[in-house]
Amino acid sequence: MPRATRSRRAALSAGLAAAVTLAASPRVTFADDVVADPDRRLHLPLTLGLATLYFLSEAPLKGPLSKDSCRWCGPTLFDDAVRDGLRWADRDRAHAISNWTGFAAAPLFALGGLGLVGHLDDRGENRLDDGLIVAESAAIAGVINFAVKAAVARERPFVHQLAPEDKPDTPHPQDNNQSFYSGHSTLSMSLAVSAGTVASMRGYRWAPALYGGGIALSLTTGYLRIAADKHWATDVVTGWVVGAAFGYAVPRFLHRKGTDVTPLATGSTVGVALRW
Repeated sequence: MPRATRSRRAALSAGLAAAVTLAASPRVTFADDVVADPDRRLHLPLTLGLATLYFLSEAPLKGPLSKDSCRWCGPTLFDDAVRDGLRWADRDRAHAISNWTGFAAAPLFALGGLGLVGHLDDRGENRLDDGLIVAESAAIAGVINFAVKAAVARERPFVHQLAPEDKPDTPHPQDNNQSFYSGHSTLSMSLAVSAGTVASMRGYRWAPALYGGGIALSLTTGYLRIAADKHWATDVVTGWVVGAAFGYAVPRFLHRKGTDVTPLATGSTVGVALRW
């Protein structure tokens, strides 16, 4: 048997063995974790207030705060090339799917998945505090995104291609210059990274699954925003970066105890100390 074939089979066998070991591993209990449970008297009204402001920015506030003309009007060469390669003929379909992945699937996966992986490690009592941290991360990222959109006033790709006299006749002219940076990408990535970060800080075994699934949803959402001709590629990439930054920073720096985590496998004397 060729050496390369043997190596691939050995790698596949090792991967399968690792997956089986993880699935069959004994339930884990934790002496402590590095997440400081949020003071709900402070963080719940703060999160609700920010979330309300974010949702208002999608309707009542968008018109008064939007610019009638673009401040940043032209694409980069990179933006043009990506748009030509990824834009769908049926833009409305791409737009509808991106709304579902960004505003429904991503929150459900992050919050529901975080509660599930906590439950699998017998840590279901954390679900409300964990969810509050994730919601707070997403709300902060969303409000910052709204402020930047209003200030930058970048013209959307589909509007940029119209004749000047046709631009006021789009279905939502107050939205014409709200391209930078992508809110869908920001929200979905902040949810994915904050859920994964909280799960990692708690020491949940299935934290990598939250990262993987959530980031995949966010990447799909960003691609669909380009396919729908609603955003330039630089809008989407910036949204991913900013969303990931808030998704990591809010749990890590606002809700961290700064202590060690010591997972203790039940039925075993093995303990592993993880310093964050």
